[in-house]
Amino acid sequence: MRVLFLRDDEVRELLTMREAIEAVEAAYREKGLSRVQMPPKSYLYFTKYDGDLRVMPSYIESLEVAGVKVVNSHPLNPERYGLPTVIALLVLVNPPDGRPLCVMGATWLTAMRTGAGSGVATKYLARKGSAVVGIVGAGTQARTQAMAMVEVLRELREIRVYDRKPEVARRFAEEMARILGVEIRPVPNIEECVKGADVVCTTTPSRSPVVMRDWISPGTHINAIGADAPGKQELDPAILKSATIFVDDLEQASHSGEINVPLRQGIISLSDVRGEIGEVVAGKKPGRTSDAEITVYDSTGLSILDVATGELVLRKAEREGVGLW
Repeated sequence: MRVLFLRDDEVRELLTMREAIEAVEAAYREKGLSRVQMPPKSYLYFTKYDGDLRVMPSYIESLEVAGVKVVNSHPLNPERYGLPTVIALLVLVNPPDGRPLCVMGATWLTAMRTGAGSGVATKYLARKGSAVVGIVGAGTQARTQAMAMVEVLRELREIRVYDRKPEVARRFAEEMARILGVEIRPVPNIEECVKGADVVCTTTPSRSPVVMRDWISPGTHINAIGADAPGKQELDPAILKSATIFVDDLEQASHSGEINVPLRQGIISLSDVRGEIGEVVAGKKPGRTSDAEITVYDSTGLSILDVATGELVLRKAEREGVGLW
């Protein structure tokens, strides 16, 4: 039995954002058509270390590929150990016989498919002609958010970025402007980052709102990325009360997404959620219905995105002779 092993740096070389967006859009469509199996994430909580570990399995029937990702979230890793906040490993399995196909480092893949998810949501939910993006947080995930926005927003002219460490925001702006060929401007506060933006991406591990309702203009689309565990939230609940909400997975988002705290507090109810983004991609539910509508994409991170993107990487690696058997 042969199993391909791919290092994280090899995955990085193989995967482009355009390919990731295509894979994620296909995965969301399959979910919208109810052609996937994906149990909820299982969590282990490392409370005294301010971290957790998640196990994420899924099977995409149309691709005949299944897999499981093991991934952590330790927000203090960069400061304490010089390690990424998120470290992941993906195992892909062949459904007909159950044999493992590939073991790959999935730290960069996780960042890419999450950015790609925002790309898909922005494609379907943002106003036509959106030109200004505000990104809150300037870590690894902010990079792939910016990459995805460049891919899907044809009239993009400016990205603003805020980080609680100004030097991090400045370095992000310099580096990513050079890579992406778009103006990126560091700003001193979150209000300046998001006010008047057409699209807002929030990428923080916050447990209290950092983006206020008064700062969000009519017609804004928000990709809420940071809330991916119970108790996390980035948005003023008043935003959710006045917005049209789409989630990646209703059960998972109710437990650990941006909507989890307002739901538990009774500020919103499940009836306030229009649907899952996969239902929009599949044409089963409408997305944005007016230019004045505020839309929110609540991303918790789905295993099907890992498996779909991982399958793409595996096939490219086989064609190009990358990895170790």
